[in-house]
Amino acid sequence: MTVFLIHVRDPQFYALPSRTRARNGKIRVMGFPPIGIMSLSAVLKRAGHECVMFDQANPETPDGVIIEEIQRQQPALVGLSFLSTTSYPYAKILARQIRAANSEVKLAFGGVFASLNAPLVKLQCPEVDFVCRGDGEQLILDLLERLDDPAEVASLTWAKDGQIVNNPNRKTERNLDQWPFPDRESLPLDFVESMPLDVPAVLSMERFTTMQTSRGCPWSCVFCDIPIFNEGKWRSRSPQHVVDEFKHLQEMGYGAIYFVDDHFLLQPKRIEAICKGLNDRGITIQWGCEGRVDSVAQHLFPAMAKAHCRTLMFGIESGSQKILDRLRKEQTLEEVRTAVTNAKRAGIEIVHGFFVVGCPDETVEDMQATFDFASRLPLDTFGFNRLCVYRGTPMWHEYVKRGLVNEQTDWYKYFKCSAIDPTCLSGEVINDVRRAGLRRLFMYKLLHFPVQTFRLLRRFLRYMPVRDVVYLILKPFLGRKRGATKAEVLSRAVEHGEMKDAAALLTQLADDRLEHVLQESRAERLRIQQETEALQESSRSQHAAAASR
Repeated sequence: MTVFLIHVRDPQFYALPSRTRARNGKIRVMGFPPIGIMSLSAVLKRAGHECVMFDQANPETPDGVIIEEIQRQQPALVGLSFLSTTSYPYAKILARQIRAANSEVKLAFGGVFASLNAPLVKLQCPEVDFVCRGDGEQLILDLLERLDDPAEVASLTWAKDGQIVNNPNRKTERNLDQWPFPDRESLPLDFVESMPLDVPAVLSMERFTTMQTSRGCPWSCVFCDIPIFNEGKWRSRSPQHVVDEFKHLQEMGYGAIYFVDDHFLLQPKRIEAICKGLNDRGITIQWGCEGRVDSVAQHLFPAMAKAHCRTLMFGIESGSQKILDRLRKEQTLEEVRTAVTNAKRAGIEIVHGFFVVGCPDETVEDMQATFDFASRLPLDTFGFNRLCVYRGTPMWHEYVKRGLVNEQTDWYKYFKCSAIDPTCLSGEVINDVRRAGLRRLFMYKLLHFPVQTFRLLRRFLRYMPVRDVVYLILKPFLGRKRGATKAEVLSRAVEHGEMKDAAALLTQLADDRLEHVLQESRAERLRIQQETEALQESSRSQHAAAASR
């Protein structure tokens, strides 16, 4: 059978086209590869099926092109994969466009948000035939065998005689080594390594991809849905399987890898075996990972650096112990200091800290303490994002009990905590304190960590225009700008990553308004493209005229 897999992206994780193509002729974009559909494609092809992948980051395959290909090739199944609440509006609209063009093709949703909200998604988007819950590898194989009668397909939500059917959950698969390496070559894109989330900073121009060596996290921070999605379990691939994939990727010309594991630093013996295997096999790929600051594997940081671990990212969240406890992080400020310091002493080149602001019960003093704490840590990079709540997390359940969100009407929405929780500071105060805190932090880093700061800026300047690096540094010092109207924010949110806060607003639109907003966005993108092409043509004409003189 032929299967189409589409990776749906939202503005927060939207890949940005770069100016040049890769050596292999592929379009080069900045962002994380869609490892989910790549993994499923490999499974499907090994089973003898044909698979065609699309990524919404690709400017050459907009939705219209995807629909045209569906009409031309008539696949047996079209799967739309998306991660988060903010991706759901785009997936919903695309599914309806596909269904309007083709009434026969089977449509399926998959991903974390769809898994945790499967019956509600099926009710709200009846155009979709199936909602796949949890791991997709065996599920999609089973589904293809029973497309016309999926009653025996475990972890599937579908409809029969107008009624929603939730098939029983399948047993969690622990043998992750059984699956083939992701199909990275069939997608006509190459990816440029950049900082995560909304930091548009390029780390290298090596051929870049992601890898998943484990799934899940046993901790239950109040804002995270990963423990719910993975049933509180942590599962891992064997060290040999991980090293074999590294060797495979090095032979294919990859130079940088980032682990999308929720917590890589969990099992010291496994980490030690992976590092030894990488060194023994002569692997020179640089890699990065995430982990908790209370990891018992910190004595292995030097071994990780020797095995070419270049980037290590910690979920620090706050510089106030009160707020860490409120978020149920189960970590202390001293553990944060120790972990960051140990990582830098071990020779990890880039140590990153994730922070959140706008938390329940957080005061101005707590926020200021967070920025002061981050200033004194030997971090290379950092991100401070507004805390948000979405369905399935412990915080969501708390907000339901407090009457701040409604389980029936708000399940598909995404809220900044400060917008609905009276114990949070106002959005205006949060932005003011964050702006002032970043100014202090930048100045402190320049004065107290000049060598470390210079090395980081030198890396950025290798791959980014000077003006972009200058903007990253000066942004906190630029002061306020007059904001766009709500209508402008909504229409631009679809295409512009810097408008990521507006993604929350998109989830709260009625479907008819959502369709209108997306049409406005497409029109704006066309206008910008036409203006860009006109400027390029004018520039070429001027150069030609100058050359003729």
